Amino acid sequence: MKREILVNATPRETRVAIIEDGLLVELLVDRPDARRMVGDVYLGKVEAVLPGIQAAFVNIGTEKSAFLHAADVVVDDAAVSDDDDEEDDGTEEGGGRRGRKEVRPIQDLLKRGQDILVQITKEPISTKGPRVTAQVSLAGRFLVYMPFASKVGVSRKIDERSERQRLRQMVQGILPDDVGGVIVRTVSEDATAETFERELQSLINNWKKIKRKTQFTRAPALVHRETNVTRGLVRDLFSAKVEGVTVDSKQVFNEITEYLTGIAPELVERVKLYEETVPLFDKAGIETELRDIFKRRCDLPSGGYLIIEPTEALVSIDVNSGRFTGKRDPEKTILKTNTEAAREIARQLRLRDVGGIIVCDFIDMETQSNRDRVLGELRTHLGRDRARTRAFAVSDLGLVEMTRQRVRQSHYQSMTEACPICDGTGRVFTPETIVRRTERAVRRMAAEGRKEPVTLRLHPEVALHVLEQEHDFVKRLEKLAGFSLELRDDPLLKPDEIKLVMKGAQRDVTQQYALT
Repeated sequence: MKREILVNATPRETRVAIIEDGLLVELLVDRPDARRMVGDVYLGKVEAVLPGIQAAFVNIGTEKSAFLHAADVVVDDAAVSDDDDEEDDGTEEGGGRRGRKEVRPIQDLLKRGQDILVQITKEPISTKGPRVTAQVSLAGRFLVYMPFASKVGVSRKIDERSERQRLRQMVQGILPDDVGGVIVRTVSEDATAETFERELQSLINNWKKIKRKTQFTRAPALVHRETNVTRGLVRDLFSAKVEGVTVDSKQVFNEITEYLTGIAPELVERVKLYEETVPLFDKAGIETELRDIFKRRCDLPSGGYLIIEPTEALVSIDVNSGRFTGKRDPEKTILKTNTEAAREIARQLRLRDVGGIIVCDFIDMETQSNRDRVLGELRTHLGRDRARTRAFAVSDLGLVEMTRQRVRQSHYQSMTEACPICDGTGRVFTPETIVRRTERAVRRMAAEGRKEPVTLRLHPEVALHVLEQEHDFVKRLEKLAGFSLELRDDPLLKPDEIKLVMKGAQRDVTQQYALT
């Protein structure tokens, strides 16, 4: 698989595009006003301990208090699991899992007003505050150091069992007693014991600095900031398997090369500075695609398409055959469309950074073997994802339920906002509906015995509908109400908004009578 990284950096925004086999598969955006928080370490103050949900809320200085579950509180017997298949990389996407014994009651572990060191594992999303853990981990290029754990774990993405065992034994040989535990990361296969030892000492020193800082800091306060998105990506992803990194900023280029000189000097020559006048993302042909990542419809090569709908509870993805009708065998047509859809779904989830529960409605397939093929295709492409994913079997209705790890808002949530006209529904009432709403409002006024003249203000499109389709609307309504009405168009109104104004006092009575 050919993989390359493009970095477009300006003073107010850094965008990183990951391209695999010529396709854009991942976009990372970092802005000063929306800085990434996962991995940051805070000294917080416990605001509330809630035994009913076995959790505590911790004030870390953010708008909403952070959520800390009892399972994420440090206990004396925390440990890294020895199970070869239980360890992730420990990155913000991987989030190294730790083996835990039975969770103790939260009320036995924390008290209100207590200071506690926590690390953000999930950024604020929608109405929820950040999620934190007290089991801090510090990521390096080859190792993830966990001060409150013990023993050595190895990334489950390293397939060969003998290699896993070799790396485990090598790191166990350099890990001092009583300093914590580590996870060996995927890129460590070619690392030497000296490299491990040097990085481990650096991570331990960082942890000592954090501990010292907490002694002179009053909670709530930030005591350690995770590295920026560009350096973090180079640390976590850039290896010999990546063909190159192209950067259009001299400053960022120098930062990356300086960083690589210290940790992987053999990769420095793969970093290129882009200096052409045509913008980097335009030259790569991906700027247009980035503008399309919020569209509901996503076309497939054969003529089918996906409809992607984010909701509060989940993301629904509907697969449609579209103009692709095949030739003779309908089952083969459906299989081809679903297979293409499985590949594209995996790509779109990464590209849009969608997380949480996802339900995919594939076209119904007759045979179990075809269902298994589509599911296998989906899981294969999900395997390239840095975030943890899990896809369940195709149901009898052709649905695949899956989850994708969510540590921050999707691009849809972070880069768009609800429409001020439709309030995020994507729909507005038709002119006919607005006219009927106006009629009901006037009827309410008449029922109260009002006789003052009223001005009806409507959006120009609605007023035009009245003039063209219901030219007798005002006269008919005046006869019904028993008072005079004047119709006016108002371009400042929303398409489905009306205003009722008493002509004499120029008093707006819309809220009183336009109930529906």
